[in-house]
Amino acid sequence: MLLIQVWKLLMRLFLVGARSPTGKDLTEILRKRKIRFLAPPEKNFEPENRTAIAKLVKDYGPTQLINLTDFISGNHSALRRAERSANDCHRINTELPAVLVDISKSLDIPMLHLSNAYVFDGSKRRGYNEHDETNPHGVYGQSSLAGEQSVRQHYRHVILRSGWLFGTWKKGLIKTWIRNARRNNGRVLVNTRRFSPTYTKDMAATLLAVAQQVDCEANVWGTYHYCGLESREEADFAELTLRFAANHDERIYQLLDRLKFIQQGIRSPEIRNSTLSSKKIFDTFGIKQKSWRTHLQEVVKTLYVDRGLSRRKKLKGQTSVA
Repeated sequence: MLLIQVWKLLMRLFLVGARSPTGKDLTEILRKRKIRFLAPPEKNFEPENRTAIAKLVKDYGPTQLINLTDFISGNHSALRRAERSANDCHRINTELPAVLVDISKSLDIPMLHLSNAYVFDGSKRRGYNEHDETNPHGVYGQSSLAGEQSVRQHYRHVILRSGWLFGTWKKGLIKTWIRNARRNNGRVLVNTRRFSPTYTKDMAATLLAVAQQVDCEANVWGTYHYCGLESREEADFAELTLRFAANHDERIYQLLDRLKFIQQGIRSPEIRNSTLSSKKIFDTFGIKQKSWRTHLQEVVKTLYVDRGLSRRKKLKGQTSVA
């Protein structure tokens, strides 16, 4: 018990991107466990302000830096917006990590960096592992890969690629499926793709578990994948989402027998397969994949409970999840 208390006193994390969905969950975990951290506002991290960023990090004196910034962290629709906003996407996904890794190297502190599956082209049938060749097709994936390459210039680094994230702070697509089903009499448009659903709080807990090993000076540098336990086609995941929604939404409940998922073909920059293999992170850290089903049910429930809505109220089409 004493060793744990000493470790908590020694560990000091500097978080960049703490307002991202995963970042919010991570800060909540850190507060509950009374682990020290500093998470300055996003406005402090413009890549051109390298000197000011370096001063923030140096003044705090962290044992490691964790970068959670991402162009589409809050909204998956930003994947296409990246094609029209290439400069902004590269500024966040490429230029900022390059600045952060230079600072981490100069201060000789480890850097943990959150990345994604869009560094791959989606053509593989099975889950991608860390040794698979990268081949990003869109601006988002290209900028993410360039960010990874910068981070690798620091030998004390860990890159963690995540599965398809959803959670309390990231449920935009979940709301879209429910809204479309209600408006279109049970018809829902989905992409013909397969992904690895991953609860953001599980992702945050994984980041902390890795950080704990890094803080213990374990030689674990490199790239890892983490995702939820079971991959799914988008249509299957959307259907399960609506079945959970039916427990709270009279209109969705009435539409269950009429649900129809209209699959549209994948167009770049979306990829057909973004599933990941999490074997390496288990073999190295002992981190097991967790099921996302219960968490999906909880996230769907928050859409209604937060507004005092319920299927039992029988609002006859007036329920809103906007």
